[in-house]
Amino acid sequence: MFAKEDRLAKWHIGIAMAALFIGGSLGPLQKLEHVGINLYPALSNIGLKSYYQGLTIHAVLNALVWTTFFITGFFTFALPRSLNRPLKYPRLNAAGLILMVVGLVVAAVPILLNLATVLYTFYPPLKAHAAFYIGLTLVVIGSWVCGYGFYFTYGDWRKAHPGERTPLIAFGALITMVLWQIATLGVAAELLWLVIPWSLGLVETIDPQLSRTFFWFFGHPLVYFWLLPAYVSWYFMVPKQAGGKLFSDHLARLVFWMFLVLSTPVGFHHQFVDPGVDAKWKAFHAILTYSVFLPSMITAFTVIASLEIGARNRGGKGLLGWVRALPWDDPSYTAQNLAMILFAFGGISGLTNASFNMNMTVHNTSWVPGHFHLTVGSAVTLTFFGISYWLVPKLAGKPLWNRKVALAQAWTWFVGMLLMSNALHILGLNFGVPRRTMLGVAPYASPDWDPFLIESAIGGIILGISGLLFYVNMLGTVFSKATLSEPIEMPVAEPLDPTPAPVWLDSWRPWLALAVVLILIAYGPVLYEMITNIQLTSPGFRVW
Repeated sequence: MFAKEDRLAKWHIGIAMAALFIGGSLGPLQKLEHVGINLYPALSNIGLKSYYQGLTIHAVLNALVWTTFFITGFFTFALPRSLNRPLKYPRLNAAGLILMVVGLVVAAVPILLNLATVLYTFYPPLKAHAAFYIGLTLVVIGSWVCGYGFYFTYGDWRKAHPGERTPLIAFGALITMVLWQIATLGVAAELLWLVIPWSLGLVETIDPQLSRTFFWFFGHPLVYFWLLPAYVSWYFMVPKQAGGKLFSDHLARLVFWMFLVLSTPVGFHHQFVDPGVDAKWKAFHAILTYSVFLPSMITAFTVIASLEIGARNRGGKGLLGWVRALPWDDPSYTAQNLAMILFAFGGISGLTNASFNMNMTVHNTSWVPGHFHLTVGSAVTLTFFGISYWLVPKLAGKPLWNRKVALAQAWTWFVGMLLMSNALHILGLNFGVPRRTMLGVAPYASPDWDPFLIESAIGGIILGISGLLFYVNMLGTVFSKATLSEPIEMPVAEPLDPTPAPVWLDSWRPWLALAVVLILIAYGPVLYEMITNIQLTSPGFRVW
């Protein structure tokens, strides 16, 4: 029934893993450079010209390509099964995948030729080859097309099931893709209107402030595009793996709606130091940023309650003794639980970023990569590893190659990330160590930094080893001659209370309207002022 969907999912996830392998392999090199071991000159023969080119490859492939391709592949597999119907237009989803692949290749060529060393935020006036921006645009458009395929499939399901509540996995996947459609309007405006004409030489100068504002319209909801698929698994799959049920269907739906409404109008907290944005709008976005913490806290309560139900069903006793009864021998579960723990620390450091006064201290320091390695590098990536431990065997029709190796991979990622992120947070907060910088050759580097740079490097090396364990297991699974003794089913957690959610929790119009109104209030006046007073003053610069 789902043969076409599975073939598409394999391509999406295979490309995602290939991108992560290339991008992730450069991570330890950056940490080694910080302690004076610069391996980049030795790699110049294969086209790696500088630390900053390596940093661009690392960030673009890990933060944009790995996440986007894995998410679209995961949803291509999960959404049709949740709705119990195949994709309505599988060729449309295939066209989306083709566009994404073409865009990836077009963007990758200038990066590899050192013509797009602008890091993943690609802030003007740093200027890349036009192909880089065009390729990224095609990747985004391709992901939109995949989303359209999901919407058409859902519309077909809705016609056949009037009055029924949307199945939870499909519900979470659809909100994630709608959030993505809204968020990427910002980067689409930046690239199509400002950056691509500038990179092609059609205009000589650009407005960096307006470009940054369009980017952060996209840049922070991008975080929730990464996170919500992890939430889909934490809410609607992991409780089943733990032997329990979802504590509250109603709270789960409310959380996803809150993320749709609150995720986009928060971008100015990334621009606290930008003089071109009035302080009152920064304050408004800061309040909304704090508001996003509410659905995260609801998630913590609901998911932990769901896990406790499963643990007690498995014989767990006592106030906290039930934790030992969780399926820690299951690498899929363990990876995702450890991802949740790391995300708790990432959420705390995220509140610091949202505070205007604290942000003045940590802005553009190593605190920031310490924070987002706990989010996209841990909550997201380690969860995607956990999902892969049942999804790849399902797609391959073969058992996981080695469960012990998978468990070792999850725990080494956890330990490595704790070490690296702890060191980066301390370096940023206590010493103001800058990010995006070759610290190994920085003349201002202090000996006081050394213990933490060494800790960060050790963490990075452990993460590199953990990544290799993951790929050995994935390749071992795919190329194994063994076959499954019994089929693997997608885990689906049933709600503890079978009472259907209220209609207002399954109605799209009011939530979409609220999201649009809030975006117009938060961004409309500022963008209007910036556009009517556009300052095309800066030429492009190629630094590296």
